[in-house]
Order: sequence, then C-alpha cells, then structure tokens
Amino acid sequence: MKLYSLNIPRHATISLTHNHHSSLSIFTNLNKRKVMATFKVNRVESSPIEGQKPGTSGLRKKVKVFTQPHYLHNFVQSTFNALSAEKVKGSTLVVSGDGRYFSKDAIQIIIKMAAANGVRRIWVGKNGLMATPAVSAIVRERVGADGSKANGAFILTASHNPGGPNEDFGIKYNMGNGGPAPEGVTDKIFENTKTIKEYFIAEGLPDVDISALGISNFSGPDGQFEVDVFDSADDYVKLMKSIFDFQSIQKLITSPQFSFCYDALSGVAGAYAKRIFVEELGAKESSLLNCVPKEDFGGGHPDPNLTYAKELVARMGLGKNPDSNPPEFGAAADGDADRNMILGKRFFVTPSDSVAIIAANAVQAIPYFSSGLKGVARSMPTSAALDVVAKHLNLKFFEVPTGWKFFGNLMDAGLCSVCGEESFGTGSDHIREKDGIWAVLAWLSILAFKNKDSLSGGKLVTVEDIVKQHWATFGRHYYTRYDYENVDAGAAKELMAHLVKLQSSLSDVNKTIKGIRSDVANVANADEFEYKDPVDGSVSKNQGIRYLFEDGSRLVFRLSGTGSEGATIRLYIEQYEKDPSKTGRDSQEALGPLVEVALKLSKMQEFTGRSAPTVIT
Repeated sequence: MKLYSLNIPRHATISLTHNHHSSLSIFTNLNKRKVMATFKVNRVESSPIEGQKPGTSGLRKKVKVFTQPHYLHNFVQSTFNALSAEKVKGSTLVVSGDGRYFSKDAIQIIIKMAAANGVRRIWVGKNGLMATPAVSAIVRERVGADGSKANGAFILTASHNPGGPNEDFGIKYNMGNGGPAPEGVTDKIFENTKTIKEYFIAEGLPDVDISALGISNFSGPDGQFEVDVFDSADDYVKLMKSIFDFQSIQKLITSPQFSFCYDALSGVAGAYAKRIFVEELGAKESSLLNCVPKEDFGGGHPDPNLTYAKELVARMGLGKNPDSNPPEFGAAADGDADRNMILGKRFFVTPSDSVAIIAANAVQAIPYFSSGLKGVARSMPTSAALDVVAKHLNLKFFEVPTGWKFFGNLMDAGLCSVCGEESFGTGSDHIREKDGIWAVLAWLSILAFKNKDSLSGGKLVTVEDIVKQHWATFGRHYYTRYDYENVDAGAAKELMAHLVKLQSSLSDVNKTIKGIRSDVANVANADEFEYKDPVDGSVSKNQGIRYLFEDGSRLVFRLSGTGSEGATIRLYIEQYEKDPSKTGRDSQEALGPLVEVALKLSKMQEFTGRSAPTVIT
C-alpha cells in the first residue's frame, strides 16, 4: 500500500482510499478532516528487554534507550496486555505529552499500536502537546461529539527532567479516573515486559497530521478507528474558570500596584499560559518568560526550583544578579506543567508552606472550596506545615508515600480536597494529578482576596506578608532538601542499608548525634515509612527512612524514582519553630546543626564520594 504526502488546508476534510485501482479524493469542510484508509493488524515477534519497570511516574530512560528497536513497542503492548479487554477494545484513549524530543514519533507509534489492539478512538492535543494536569482533566471531563468519554491515557513526559536527543524521555499510563496507574497495574505491566513475545501494530495506517485540528477516520479489522486532534486549552480553561473567580484575579493582575511574571521553562505550560494569564486575566505579554514549548526545553533543565529557574529567580530579585525592581509575584512550571514554584518579591515560598497556606485560605479565597474542605494530605517527606493547619481547622489529615496515585485514592473516596508534595507539586480533587497552573491561580486568588480592599490605593498585602502571617499563626517549619543526583546505584543502596541498620539502637544513634552536635534534640523514633491505604487496604513498604526527633524535627532519606539513570538520594531536613520571635531566621542557618548531623550520621561523603549535593531546595 502506498502512502501519500498531502499539503491540505488546516480545516480540510480528506477522504483517502487506495486499492489496486488507486483512487484518491480530497474535499474540504470547515469542521473535519477525514482520512479514510484501510489498515490490517501486523503481529511482530519480540522478546523481553531488561529494565522496563515503571517508577513513581512511569518509565523514564534516555532517548537513546527508547529509540532501540522494539523498546517503546514492548512497553506499550505490555500496558495493553495489563488492562482488561473491555478497557482496550472499543475504548477511547488520550495520547499526548510535554512535547519533548521523540514525542511526535512516539505518538504515531502508539496510535498505530492502539488501532491494532482494537482501540476505537484516540484524542491527541494539537502538536502532541498536553500538560499532565490537562490530560487528567480531559480524561475526566471531555465528552466527544459522539458522546464518547476517555478510558485512560498514555502521557509522554519525563516531567522535570531535561529533554533532547541525548536527554530523557518517559511514558506513563493514567486510568479512567484521570490519575496514574496504581501499583497493581504498573506491577502487571512490568511482569508483562519480562515475558513479552509479540506486539501488534497497524499496517497501512498513515501518520496522522497532529499539527492540524480535526478528526481522521480509518477502517480496520475491528471496524472504524479515528484520531481526533484538538486544542486541550479550551477544556482546561473552562475547568479553571469553574474553580476560581477569574474576575477578582483579573482585578488584581491589571491593578497598577501589582506586577506578575510566569516562566514556563520552555515546557508545555507555555501552550496554556498566554491563553489564561494574558487573554483571560489581562496580564501583559511581557509577563511571560520562556512560554514557547521546545523539544529540548531551550537546552535548560525544566525543573522549577531556585537552581534551574535562573531567569525567573533573577527577575524576582533573588540569585546572584537580581533585578533591581522585581514583580510582586512570580511563578514557574516544569516540563509537563504539573509542578510549580511560587515566589514573591525577593522571597521564596517553600512548596511545603505553599500547600499549607492554600489549605488555610482555600475556603475564603477560592469559590470551588466555599462549602469547606473534605480533608488534606501530604507526601511523607513534605514538611508537617500542613499537619498543623489540619489540626487547627479540625480537618481529616493523611500522610502518604511519594506518588500522586496515593492522593487519587483518597480523592476518589471523597476524603481529600487539597494535597501537596515538597517536590513542587500541589493540587486538589478537581483532577487526579498535581497541577502547576492551578497552584498559581490558587495563590493569585489568595492575593486577590487579601487585597480586595487595597487595590484602589492602600498598601498591598504581599506574598511575603501572607507567608509571615501564616508562620505567626501556625509556627514555621524550617525545611530544606538536598538532592544527590546520578549517584552510583550500589553506593546509594549501601547508604540506605547503613541508615536502616542504625535504627536498631536509638541509644547508639543519640550518642553519635550528641558527639556531632550537642544542641540537636534526641531521636524519639526511627523507622522505614510504610503506608496502609485507608481506601483499598493496599500496603506500600520501604517508602523512605525516617528519624523523628523529640522537638518535632525530622530527617528523611529516600531514593527517588524519577531519574532516568543512576540513583538520586534525597535528604529532607526539617525543624519546627513555634516561637514567633524565632520564625524569621535564615533557613540554612536555622537548619545548620541538623544538616551536619544528617551528613555525618548517613556517612554521605564516604558512601557517595560527594562533598556537596547537586541541588539544594
């Protein structure tokens, strides 16, 4: 069968049929683009490829690994095989991602494999772009012209990891609730990758033009198959407008007293930023930094923290060469727009504080929560700032392992409204993923509420004011995270084993600690965090090593599941201070004694050879 390359207007409808007598007809229509082609299912022999175990957010490897023969195909087929037949045959799937290098090729492969596995239709974001939170929203909210709803989604992203030919690629499967596949499914996918013998792919199905809006129709052994290319920003904006009071945010953003800056770090958030912040809320276009999505994220690292968001950090009056007149509010997104960083003028808001502040102000400031919060939750390594708010407001509170799927279970059961992770992820039960743009709109809502009487000339309530007011009410959790990236995996495991062994005698641990710093409190309890899900009863073990001190301080050590090679050791250091006269200290100074204890107790340098972390947040 021959394939034709056609230059057709954006709203053209194409009917393409080809047989031995070769006929091709093209006609235009304002609404649809139809490509009628017949395909057959091709069975391709394959064999297992090692190392296809999904981490906390899917499978992430270097592009050169994903582009090996059969590599992506094996994982996709193993996913189809892990799902029940009714979730595949005749289903509707979303396939899109953050637009990183290899995404466009991967989308075409998945479309062809979906067709061969009996999927009825595929929804693709224009140019293959769809933020992870938008995918979740689309799965949950979108209804096709024929009444169809999505059964799940393949999201092509490695989140905050770099992109490009020599960098990272990733794929994960989300379920019908819009949330990441639970461990029961990801374990099944992994088992399938170890025994796979074949995969199925459509032969004779041409590549779909994902740069043009419209529906392409095809015919195969299971009947009709279609690919709908649409602009996901429409659905996402509609959802955000149902949650927030856009009119009050617009009053804030367009006030002469207020200034605003948003950095998409050349990731997929840029596909939504202009629409929401400029067109809907009235921000100046000059407020947007790096809002054109790029396959390599402009050569940068799309991780919204003080180390990698250099341009925004400088613009906000922080960093080595700060701007002299920073905006009042700044925010950044990661590659797939599910993470966020919040900054005030010369002021950084820790993600742990951010979720606590959103929870404390949500009912007053955000219409969606006006009838109250069902409960709140945080990941175990996140600081206990949210715990104090929950106790104060008499809310249900949950501490879960790292991974958004744990929050999803609580939300599906109606137990949780607002949740967050220290790794710059914040969200609510409007979807089942963390949502970076939602977090920015939540902060803008709080600022708009606090300033509703100040915009006509009074003194502006700033981001810094809001955070310090929160500390005065609830106390301050001094908090930092040290990341040691690409550490030898064997050395990382040895370090963790050493920390577990130490826990067998807390008296010895406390003697060691007093020898390092006499001004640090005793360890009251130490364990490996284990979580029993209150909804489905599933147990997640070995979720991080904790040292809990008598004064409420904590040290937590975890191996991260989001890297693409080697191991990343994450060390979390937290100290609680409820004396209002002591909540204004420099964070690194306040945490200095605990940092010293953590590094010496873990023998970090001896095990890893690293004298300093890769990133401090």
